[in-house]
Parts: sequence; structure tokens; C-alpha cells
Amino acid sequence: MSWKRAGKADGAAVDAARSVLDCVADAIIAIGPDRRVTVWNPAAERLFGWTAAQIVGREPPFVPEELRAEHNAVLERVAGGGQVSFATRRTCQDGSVVDVRIDASSMPDPAGGPPGWAFVCHQTRDDEAVRHYMADRARLVRRLGDVVADMNAQLDLESVLDRIAASLRELTRADAGGFVVIEKDQLRLVSLDGLPAELRGRTADLQTSTVGQLMRSGKTVLMATSDTYGFEDLIWAALPGLHTIALSLSHVGGRPYGALYALYSGRRVGHVELELLELLAGHASVALSNVTAFEEVVRQRAHERAVIDASADGIAVLDAEGLVRQWNPAAHRLTGLSSELATGRQPPFPLPEPGGKLTHRLPNGRWIDLLCTGLSGRGERVLDFRDITAAKELEEAKDLFLATTSHELRTPITVVQGFASTLANRWDKLADADRRSAVQTIAERAGALARLVEQLLLGSRVGAEQLQVSNGAFDLAPLLRGAVAAFRPLSDQHTLGIDVPDDLPQASGDALATDIIIGQLLENAFKYSPDGGAVSVRARTTGDRIEVTVSDEGIGIPPQDRERVFERFVQGEAGDRRRFGGIGLGLYIVRQLARAQEGEVGAEARDGGGTVMRLILRRAASSSGHAAVAGAEAGRPEPAEPEADVAELAEPEANVAELAEPGADVAELAEPEADRRRSASVGESRSS
Repeated sequence: MSWKRAGKADGAAVDAARSVLDCVADAIIAIGPDRRVTVWNPAAERLFGWTAAQIVGREPPFVPEELRAEHNAVLERVAGGGQVSFATRRTCQDGSVVDVRIDASSMPDPAGGPPGWAFVCHQTRDDEAVRHYMADRARLVRRLGDVVADMNAQLDLESVLDRIAASLRELTRADAGGFVVIEKDQLRLVSLDGLPAELRGRTADLQTSTVGQLMRSGKTVLMATSDTYGFEDLIWAALPGLHTIALSLSHVGGRPYGALYALYSGRRVGHVELELLELLAGHASVALSNVTAFEEVVRQRAHERAVIDASADGIAVLDAEGLVRQWNPAAHRLTGLSSELATGRQPPFPLPEPGGKLTHRLPNGRWIDLLCTGLSGRGERVLDFRDITAAKELEEAKDLFLATTSHELRTPITVVQGFASTLANRWDKLADADRRSAVQTIAERAGALARLVEQLLLGSRVGAEQLQVSNGAFDLAPLLRGAVAAFRPLSDQHTLGIDVPDDLPQASGDALATDIIIGQLLENAFKYSPDGGAVSVRARTTGDRIEVTVSDEGIGIPPQDRERVFERFVQGEAGDRRRFGGIGLGLYIVRQLARAQEGEVGAEARDGGGTVMRLILRRAASSSGHAAVAGAEAGRPEPAEPEADVAELAEPEANVAELAEPGADVAELAEPEADRRRSASVGESRSS
């Protein structure tokens, strides 16, 4: 301190001052700018119990924790000059509490350094003013408690901030008040009371503001006056006659969140107002922490709810009694049970043990996989269940496919093996006609095997999206007539008719792919009308499309199977596999070939019984420049690609191994239609 430096120059004066301090009856305490005790006279030792050696150089230990805000407010109030006299309580070394009146004043440093503070403490016993002060303080504390309870009851951030501003003005008797939040390097005014509403949302630079000054100072409360701080550039200048600003920080999560401003334009500010401001800022920190934590919980739950609701899996949360407490939209879709109906009841399926898995079929026919997870410490369980119906059906279809394919392969192989063995063992004993008949049978069964392998390879290639078509304009009418001519000799029980106009326009697509489609549809029409009847092929133009229908008077397709028959390994009736044969790939290939030509194929019921298969192709843009021309003599079109090896298509016994090459053209998959159809029997034709 400066007086100590002066003491070195004039030892007599220092000794005199020290004698005064030692003999006065009142406790005299000096605190330096670092808020540590620098002077502690014998009267202070007698009043509070600590010796000078124990307390000099320490922060004052005699200020009760609940009055720490009052102490800070007094220091801030007198820092700029003046004196404050107030009644309060202080703690003694033995833990007792003593009532005192303190006269506090600023102690400037003659060298121009930061000021310190000087306190003269008088013990009071039966002082009416002290009793009045303590009663008034108790009233303020009760009111502060009410305000804090009101703030903590709010769960909306905006409501809490508005309540803080209103409470600030009420408790500190300020002419206006406000709360600013700290957003990176800026301040934003978010609530106000006693100021124009248009100020809400205004921003200011943090570093140059009084909030920045408070944060750098390390203080808990700051008071600025118009004498020491220019207010012209502040948004608070909207308050006429503003002369004093007091502010204190509020913290959330251990970091400064914002500051409370108390503005005065009329009355002067006392240390009580500063104390209340600091106390209110502390309680505001609690209220803001609560509401921000609540909003975070709400956001987290909303996020979790959105994730659960958006999940394709059914999710249910069960309480300790096994009753549904949460049921997401996917659970509704899978089970048909709404959240309103499911909540409060047991789920409509058996429950696996926590950590276990269960496969179950619902009453609506869906198959689901159930997974159960227990929530530790809460007795709740989370059920996750997903629809595996398609996978289950595919698994069953594959099993059925393997069984039927082995059957389809075994029959011709058995025949070939039997006739070949007979020829090998009894060749000399057989008549020439018998040998010729046996060889013919072997050739027919080998052809059936080749067609079966061809269909398997084509189906696998279509599934792997390796099938290529060459789309272009081609004459559809000759193709349809050739197909009908080739199929007529194949059955004595069926009457095959055709209705195709002579002026049918060209279609856009792949001629060979279309020929395969028509052949498959005709084979199915024959196969699934075992008692014979009329089979009709009809073509008509509809706008920019050409519709080709193949109708029969057979057993028909149930409504629920009219889409499923176009899936792999599916037939209209599983029970008819042994009756009609086939592996369930024909119509799957037909649809993929149609779509590769930007067309479509579907199944409908025929009036009077039977089935109508409808193929839709695009109409060619013009009649010139089409890619393929129908070969009327052979009853089938030539390949669209001019460089295609026509000789390869003319070989009835084409190398089947070549069909496995990826990206093969459809032309490579077609054997000569006339040869194939002449050698095919309806009972061995492709399945639908």
C-alpha cells in the first residue's frame, strides 16, 4: 500500500498511525485491490477472534457464505468513491455470529493504482436500526424465494427470460431491466422490461461491452455510471436519463450464458440492489440450467421418437407388467393394430426372453422376427420386430424349386438312361423301327432337358440384370401369325385362332424377345387348359401402344395370384406343380423381357372362365428403318443385329454352355422356333 511506502520516508508518522490503529475501540480492516486483507488491528482480533498473523494476506473468512453477494455488492458500490454504512452479520473464528454495523469506504492509491477498501466495524447489541435492517432483509429474502420458485416453475425458455427481467426490475427497484445472452462474440437482447419492445433482438459486440468488461475483471457484479462509462452508443440509451448500469453474470453448465442488466435513470443505486442483482443472477443460472436441460431432454426425446416412428421395423416398449407403452407406426402397419388399441395391452404375439429371438406368424399371415432387449434397472423391455414374409416365401419357394426342378430333371434323364441302356444291351435284338423309335425318344427327352437348362440360365441372367435386348421397329403381325402356325399342330384338343389386322403398325422392341414371350404365353395357354378348348391370339392398336392378348378357356388364375405368377419360382397353384410340371420361371422371364422393351404384361380373368394374358408394346415411331423384319416362311423374326450369327440360331442343338456368358444377347437364347415347337409336347412345356 502507498501509506506503507510513505512510512519508510517518515517512520514517526507510521508509528503514530500504527498506535492509532492499536488503541481505537472499533475494528479496522483494510482490503487490497486483490481482495485480500492488508490491515487487521487488535480490536478486529478481539471482535472476530483471528490474529493479524492468521488473516493478513487471505480473503476475508468472516463473511458468511449467504452474505457473500452483499459483500461483493458493497465493494462494487464504493469502488468508485463514496461511503456505505450498513448493518449486517459476520462470522467469528469460533463459529459464532456477531451483529455489526460497517462503514465501508474506498481507499485510493496515491500512486494511481487500483483502489482498496477500508472497513470500520462496530458491534451492535440493542440497535433499532439493525433490527429494522434485518427485518427488511428477511422480507427481501422471502420475496426473492417467491420469485425464484416462480422462475423454476417455468419450463419454456422465453417465459423464464421474461420472468427474470420482470423480477429483476421488481427486486432491485430499477427503472428498466433486461437479459442478454452470449452468442460467440456477440450479445443479443432476448428479454426486457421497461424498455421499448423493438429493442428485443438487438445485438452488440461482446468484447467492447460492459459484459466483456465484467468477464475480464473476474468480479461477480459490476456497476458502471455515466461519469465513468459512455452510454451514448448503448442500446440502453433508449432509457431517458440513464445514469447507472448494474449487471451480473448467469452461468449454465459452468460457462457464462448471459447477463442481467439493471438500469437506473431516477434513484441512485445502493449496495442492497447490487446484492440482490447478484443473488438473482445466481438463481437465474439455476432456472436457465433447468429449462435448457428440459429442452434438451425434449429435443432428445423428439429425436428418438422421430427415429422410432421412421423405422421400418415395428418397435414396442413394454413396462414391467408387459403392457405396451409405446407402439410405432411400423408396428401398426405390420400387425394392423393401432397405437391407441395396442397401448395398455399385451402385444399380439409371444415374447422372447430378453436378448432372445423368436420367429412368429401373425394372424394376418405375416411372418415376423422378434428381438427383445431389457432396459437395466427399469424393468422395461424393447421389442423390435421386422417383416420377413418375403424372405420366408422366398425360402419356401426355393425349397419347392429344388424339389420340382429335381423332379423335372429326373423324369427325362430316367427315360434317356433307360432307352440308351436298352439300345446298348439289345441293339442286335431290336428291329430297325424299334431302334429308330428309341433314338427319337432319347432326342425328344434330350431336347426337353436342353429347354429346361435354357430356361434356368435365362432366369438367372434376367435376375442378375445381364439380359440384353436390341430394341427397334419390327413387324409384329407376321411374328404373331408365324407363332400361331407353329403351335397349331401341337395339340388336337385345342383350337388356335388369330385376329390380327392387316394394317397393324410396327412395334418398337426386340423381335426375338417378343417371339419368346408369345411362345411362352401360348405354351401356358395349352398347358393350363388340359381339357382343350379355344385359344385365341388378338392384336389391336390403342394410342401409341399395341396390345396383344392370348386367351384360353382353361383353369384360370385366382385373383390373389395374378401378380405373384410373374415372380420367380411361383405358379398359380402349388398343388398343380406335379399335375402340370414346370419350375415357375416362365412368366417371370416373360415380364422381364416385356419391361426390357419398355412394355408390360399382365394376367386377367376371361369372361366365361380361363385366362387372358395381355402384352403391351410400344408403337414404333415410323415404319421405316426398323431393326428386324419378320420371316413369314419360318414363322419367326430374324435377329435385329445385322452382325448376329444366323447360323448359330439355326442349330437345334446350340451349345448350351454359351448361354452362361454374362450380357448375352436374347438372340443367343433362342433356338429355331419351328424345330423347338415341333419337338415339344404340351406336357413338357415351360411352366408359368
